[in-house]
Amino acid sequence: MLTIFRKEINAFFSSLIGYIVVGVFLTIMGLIMFVFPDTSLLNYNYATLDQLFDIAPMVFTFLIPAVTMRSFAEEHQSGTIELLATRPLTDLQIVLGKFTASWALVLFALLPTLLYYYTVHQLGSPPGNLDSGAIAGSYIGLALLAGAFTAIGVFASSLTNNQIASFVLATFLCFVFHWGFWFISKLPVFVGKVDDIVQMIGIDYHYASISRGVIDTRDVIYFLSVIAVFVAMTVTSLERRKW
Repeated sequence: MLTIFRKEINAFFSSLIGYIVVGVFLTIMGLIMFVFPDTSLLNYNYATLDQLFDIAPMVFTFLIPAVTMRSFAEEHQSGTIELLATRPLTDLQIVLGKFTASWALVLFALLPTLLYYYTVHQLGSPPGNLDSGAIAGSYIGLALLAGAFTAIGVFASSLTNNQIASFVLATFLCFVFHWGFWFISKLPVFVGKVDDIVQMIGIDYHYASISRGVIDTRDVIYFLSVIAVFVAMTVTSLERRKW
């Protein structure tokens, strides 16, 4: 697993992929946080990072599939998946190696956003007048969200040898699992009956819950379960190709 992890990390940063991912994410978030007048924290009357945590899931919906689309699609397209399968590694170790490498890259892209926290901390009146607990919870929620999206993206990549198809499928699945159940809960057949239960199936419900600053074990278990399910489905997809 560590061998695959190091291989993937080296592949990210020996090409432009890793730098583009980090650069695009920070550029988009920087524009939203400081430039666009409707969302700029400089135009707010109180210190907050709500803009970051509200917009980041939308950016991740497109950014993470761009990271994961090459995970297995490129291996199948180039024929190196057979060489990978001959190594003394189980399918689970291969999947976990690629998953953790992609997740680590996304978390690495999040690290520079701590500068935003320092900026808001200093802009408060008095300095430090902000809800650090809620911000810490939001960062944990964002990290777990990134893990869930990464697992979905790796699964989508295992289904095809076309990177563009992998990107489109992963983006669609991320959107459905994050916002889709909220839209479904608004259908007349669910409203006033089981709409809350339908919303709880989606990622957005648990992400919003954990972003309030209270780390509920049910939300953590939900995210870990989503990751585990898609990792297991990816392993099954690899085994299916062997069949």
